[in-house]
Amino acid sequence: MPIAEINGARLHYELRGSGPETILFAHGLLWSGDMFAHQVAALESAYRCLTFDFRGQGRSGVTASGYDMDTLAADAAALIEFLGVGPCHLAGLSMGGFIAMRLGARRPELIRSLILLETSAEAEPAGNVPRYRLLNFVARWFGLRLVAGQVMPIMFGRKFLEDPARRDERARHRASLSGNNRIGISRAVRGVIDRRPILPELGRITAPTLIIVGDQDVATVPARSEQIRDAIHGSRLVVIPGAGHSSTMEEPLAVTAAIRHFLAGLPAAAR
Repeated sequence: MPIAEINGARLHYELRGSGPETILFAHGLLWSGDMFAHQVAALESAYRCLTFDFRGQGRSGVTASGYDMDTLAADAAALIEFLGVGPCHLAGLSMGGFIAMRLGARRPELIRSLILLETSAEAEPAGNVPRYRLLNFVARWFGLRLVAGQVMPIMFGRKFLEDPARRDERARHRASLSGNNRIGISRAVRGVIDRRPILPELGRITAPTLIIVGDQDVATVPARSEQIRDAIHGSRLVVIPGAGHSSTMEEPLAVTAAIRHFLAGLPAAAR
């Protein structure tokens, strides 16, 4: 299992595929790099595809601190440098998008392009915070299985949740959520809840940027993606019908097609 010792954390990563360019995939809260499995399988014949797990999540180690977005962004930057894959295309979903925007604004030399999925440039809406803190408390002390039923409708759209043919798939994702390390996840959740907005810095992003959002996303509603589009000059927004907050797993073909089309259309300098 490949492990990178980064900023005092043991980060699990996987590098697959071949090609002159690398796509780094940064996952969302409660998940791991596995949430991009469909995209990696489809793109690895033309690109090097790098997935990794943030500290405290997936197969990465749990640390006592360092779960704020600035530290996680520093982890991602250090991983790019450690593996020598920069500048790269950076695809970040939700929390991964928080990180991608920070690197796009602060470490532009590491970034060829940005792909921002189901994310927000603002702080966590105040109306969400009490509920999320309560869910986090229950998960930390009594186990994630007790809150999985309430988390699934946040993570997935109605189409996925109501499709009888995807019952087994839903069960796998629910088991994955429930299997997270309680301490690592509770610290990661606090980092997301307490994050500072990155919106004031988006005007500094010059890398070509694609923004993707599901039209059934209730965690970061499409209006948040429209706000990002308006703040990043030249960026493009694609709305995925029938997808919620986890479009790479809910509507993988549509997401992969949007990514492939975006990368193929980049100017030579960006490629």
